[in-house]
Amino acid sequence: MSCGSCGPLIPKPFTITKVGKETSDTFTLTLAPGEPNGGFAFAPGQFNMLYLFGLGEVPISISGDAAENERLVHTIRAVGSVTGPMKALKKGDMLGVRGPYGSAWPVEEMKGSDVVIMCGGVGLAPLRSVIYHIIRNREKYGRVALLYGARTPDDILYRKELEKWRASLDLEVLVTVDRGLAGWKGNVGLVTTLVRKATFDPHHTHALVCGPEVMMRFSVMELAKLGVSHDNMWLSMERNMKCGVGLCGRCQMGPFFVCKDGPVFRYPVIKDVFGKREV
Repeated sequence: MSCGSCGPLIPKPFTITKVGKETSDTFTLTLAPGEPNGGFAFAPGQFNMLYLFGLGEVPISISGDAAENERLVHTIRAVGSVTGPMKALKKGDMLGVRGPYGSAWPVEEMKGSDVVIMCGGVGLAPLRSVIYHIIRNREKYGRVALLYGARTPDDILYRKELEKWRASLDLEVLVTVDRGLAGWKGNVGLVTTLVRKATFDPHHTHALVCGPEVMMRFSVMELAKLGVSHDNMWLSMERNMKCGVGLCGRCQMGPFFVCKDGPVFRYPVIKDVFGKREV
């Protein structure tokens, strides 16, 4: 059976063409389709289901460039029964892929506005694709600030790219860590402390936020203090997603299924259920 006739729950074969180590527990896989013209288009912010044969599958955001649809890039943290063994994969190994799924970052709506990108830990990975999009279409956006927080300097993702982006006059990059190590000369503190150091017009800004829920909650509060409208805040809620198509119910959050209605939500849409443990 050709993949062109596969159902939505049947993964397509992809071959690993590159494995990159990001941190001690986080790695990046670059995948190519296992058959001619097997790639697919995706929008920044969407995710795929990655299937490791014999073990199961997990939802992982696409962290590559949406303009390169014959190559998929996924940054993965080895924390579970599927992602843990994925860390041992090598170039030439195969994975099953189905997708893309979910909502995307508002790349069209935020044209002409300043953009603040706030992320914590592995939360930079789901935002990487929108950074690529902005850089590729830089003239369509105002000032852009990337505010990134990690636990320690050793936990910082995409170090070389961050340095490259920081060197560009068109992109402001501010990085902080919760705990500085020997030799670290950068910011120490929560990512929210970077908001007042960034340059943007809060009344004409879209904010894209991804990270642990407590980090996103305080990011929303800090942005609002400066005058950023709730209507212009967008959060990625990538928790507890399981099947990718809303069948299992694992990702239900109040009236929403994160895998179908999200993972990217405009903040007012989920404001009443955001951060509530019982939902």
